[in-house]
Amino acid sequence: MFSNQINKRWSLLAIISLVGLALLVACQPAVGEEVVVTRVVTETVTVEGEPQEVTRVVTETVVVEPDPTDAPAQPKDLIVCMAQEPDTLYPYGGSMLAATAVQVAIFETEVTTFSYDYQALGIEKLPNLEDGDAVISQVEVNTGDLVLDASGNPVTLEEGVSIINADGETVEFDGNPVTMEQLSVDFTLNPRVWSDGTPVTAADSVYSYELNRNPDTPAGKFVADRTASYEATGELGLNWTGIPGFLDPTYFLNVWQPLPQHIWGQFTATELLEAEESSRLPVSDGAFHIVEWVAGDSIILEPNPFYYRQDEGLPYLDSVTYKFIPDTNQLIAQLISGACDIGTQDGLTASDAPFLIEAENNGLLTPYFQTGTVFEHIDFGIDSYGGYGDDEGRPDWFEDARVRQAMTMCTDRQGMVDNILYGRSEVIHTYIPTVHPLYPEEGLTEWPYDIEAANALLDEVGFVDSDGDGIREYYTDRGTSWEGEPFAVTLGTTTGNDMRQQMTQIFKANMLDCGIDVELYYIPASEWFADGPDGPLFGRRYDLGEFAWISAVQPSCNLYLTSQITGPEEEGFGGWGATNNTGWSNEAFDQACNTALSSLPGTAEYEESHKEAQRIFSQEVPVIPAFLRLIVAAARPNVVGFSVDPTGGTELQNIYQFDLEQ
Repeated sequence: MFSNQINKRWSLLAIISLVGLALLVACQPAVGEEVVVTRVVTETVTVEGEPQEVTRVVTETVVVEPDPTDAPAQPKDLIVCMAQEPDTLYPYGGSMLAATAVQVAIFETEVTTFSYDYQALGIEKLPNLEDGDAVISQVEVNTGDLVLDASGNPVTLEEGVSIINADGETVEFDGNPVTMEQLSVDFTLNPRVWSDGTPVTAADSVYSYELNRNPDTPAGKFVADRTASYEATGELGLNWTGIPGFLDPTYFLNVWQPLPQHIWGQFTATELLEAEESSRLPVSDGAFHIVEWVAGDSIILEPNPFYYRQDEGLPYLDSVTYKFIPDTNQLIAQLISGACDIGTQDGLTASDAPFLIEAENNGLLTPYFQTGTVFEHIDFGIDSYGGYGDDEGRPDWFEDARVRQAMTMCTDRQGMVDNILYGRSEVIHTYIPTVHPLYPEEGLTEWPYDIEAANALLDEVGFVDSDGDGIREYYTDRGTSWEGEPFAVTLGTTTGNDMRQQMTQIFKANMLDCGIDVELYYIPASEWFADGPDGPLFGRRYDLGEFAWISAVQPSCNLYLTSQITGPEEEGFGGWGATNNTGWSNEAFDQACNTALSSLPGTAEYEESHKEAQRIFSQEVPVIPAFLRLIVAAARPNVVGFSVDPTGGTELQNIYQFDLEQ
């Protein structure tokens, strides 16, 4: 692997040198054009001592240098190089990142998500309760009505179903009417036009909603299943109303992206998955429209002739070409040579950082290293399932929070960032990063890397090295059969991931400094992440487990709720498809998290409850939050408007604002 990196380094350095030489030659003064010029010259000469004016005609050859200001402007043709080719451009056809990179150029986005916040784009504004375009009303529900039950599931109301009434109380429906809360939201689309000249209407958005609900459409139906009605209230107006009890904290997102009903309406939901009109050459309401898709090679876009923001001078580009280059070495080489203007995150990783930085130092590229929303963490098997753990199968190493705190302090997380991610990421202390607007300003515990303090805490617990072999033993006042058992545990993660292998090897070395022997094992992701009881991770049959979760605009405290502990529902657990693989349960955390999840953004309860949940989580450390993965991309220095945002989804989200300096 090391030799491959050396070869890659020298091949790229050679390219950098050659390109630098080409640029030097290109900067030499151009040879001007020779032109014969005839002009009249008047001179003063002395004739017999008297000055006299003499006029004569002079013909000479001169070199006329071209005036750079007279040179015609060059077309602004942007070339985006990606590692993958989109599988489809149909919005409900998949979730491939490469497809999203093209879709944001051809379809208008109703709401964007930059910097862990939301912004209106395709709609006039984000609705909110203060302005009155979002309203919570009280409605009476009866037998047969579709409502949200107390567990958060849409159900048909019948006797025995538990629901939350308008006073926030959980009650069991007995057949008599109950008053519940219902949320209704109004949206207004910005006026825009499809690339064939047909106006976009609210009916196109309702059509999109109906497609989403269709069982033959392979798209998430969480919001659609909790929708009581979604209807047009005018040419561009829309109203969404949730089922009683569904107070969606992100209600301002419940507007469906308009789709061209006047073209797609001739197809069934199944046919739309393959139809060329939807999957390969759809009409557009965004800044660009598709001119050509050459399979395996490229997609070419040009400005939408009916783009509704033309009067703002948008888009600035004359064309956009997406090239598909699956080989990272070739992608970087084409970036450096100027054959590509942008290299996207699907083709670049943190391991490419040295080469990108070298190219930056030579003035050839601008690399972008942005912490993303995916964070790596090491989970403790706190409350294992079945015959594994809790003094059954192994000692109960991790129930005491002090052990988890000590192991967190014994982990050199900054060293992981420096060695694996070239110092370009950051250590994470909870399930959201420090830049998140809901990260607590005070009260959060940020455990330092402190081997001395970690060892002192383990001594306090009673795990000591009595035989001097460097490994602590299990000694407590419980008098269990595990007394004297060496503190030797396993750490599992997925195969085929160099980053995780480096990370776990660093962790293993760190733990030896605290007298803990860690044996590493790696298994295929399909086995590691399998639902319980088969999968070791979500079957809660592991000591330590390493994997990643996605952080979000709304903090994901729900991952660690008691109600989400994996295990059989008939035994009181959240089911084998739940998320809390640690078995950690904390009543105060549950209360704070559930309050946050049931509150609406902008309220004091929403903000403070999310912060309080993080304070408890950071003190109890059911997992060791390690670091944020990097989003890596690169662009030529003359690309204007390009950036990488942690929550933007794709770095091309605002491609309508990109420009090329000439």
